[in-house]
Amino acid sequence: MPERIGDLPPIGRPANSALLAAGITTLDQVAALSRRDLLAMHGVGPKAVRILAAALAGQGRGFAD
Repeated sequence: MPERIGDLPPIGRPANSALLAAGITTLDQVAALSRRDLLAMHGVGPKAVRILAAALAGQGRGFAD
């Protein structure tokens, strides 16, 4: 299992790498993006977006879109 980054849930190595490359290490930063922004990153797929969406929903939040 890939290491966790900041307060992000475990989303898999390719998605972790994509977020790190974009300088994203927190759910606050993820919440500033749209689903489309995330899916446009190489390595971030629908499953990672679902996991991130669930993590945001757990805080009563969502994506920028």
